[in-house]
Amino acid sequence: MMQPDCGDILFLLQADVDGQLDVAGTAAVAAHVAHCPDCAARQAAMIGLKARLRGGLSYHAAPDSLRAAITARAAPAVGHVAALPPRRNRIGRLAPYAASMAIAAMLMLAILPERGSDLPDSVVASHIRALQPGHLMDVVSTDQHTVKPWFDGRLDFAPPVKDLTADGFPLTGGRLDYLAGRPVAALTYGRAQHVIDLYVWPGNAAPGQGERNGYHFVRWTQDGMVFWAVSDVARAELESFAARWKAGA
Repeated sequence: MMQPDCGDILFLLQADVDGQLDVAGTAAVAAHVAHCPDCAARQAAMIGLKARLRGGLSYHAAPDSLRAAITARAAPAVGHVAALPPRRNRIGRLAPYAASMAIAAMLMLAILPERGSDLPDSVVASHIRALQPGHLMDVVSTDQHTVKPWFDGRLDFAPPVKDLTADGFPLTGGRLDYLAGRPVAALTYGRAQHVIDLYVWPGNAAPGQGERNGYHFVRWTQDGMVFWAVSDVARAELESFAARWKAGA
């Protein structure tokens, strides 16, 4: 449910994701999403969409004719730009904001470490969002030789993909996601009527496990990659999945 101040934050979320806010604006968004699951989910969805667009779109240089046309149109306007006020006046106008920007900077220092420590919450939230219709997989396949190449060119690393059908955890597909401040691979596996998401990205992390809102997660590092498995299956089954993944070829 939207909180009373959500309306003031909604229009700032996209600017925050695009890196267009100043320190005070970024701090305001960070402070809000830290205690508002709805806006945090909206922010995560925007970040995920941005990662997918970057991974799936091709880019082309503008032709010289377009550059020349834009330059020709912009040139007449340059002479009409109002002169900036003297430097002393500009500094004077900014002075009233100095204290608030300093406070915002301190607030950011207080908030960002806390947000970084909430990675388990982010992983579980990503899994829950993916369970919504149409969000679970970008590539649907039980063949690891189809899923693994699909990530080529969409990520700056090659995620390992294993088929654990013989162990009772069939591969069902994969998708791009966004966690830990970067695009990651999300591999999907089945277990009876349940879904197991396995998030993968380069790095190191201490092994661990836990539970959030009825969803279990198991974390480990292997061959230079960080793995997070999350699902609503029983903890013992998720631990079994992790153990078979580690031991699988």
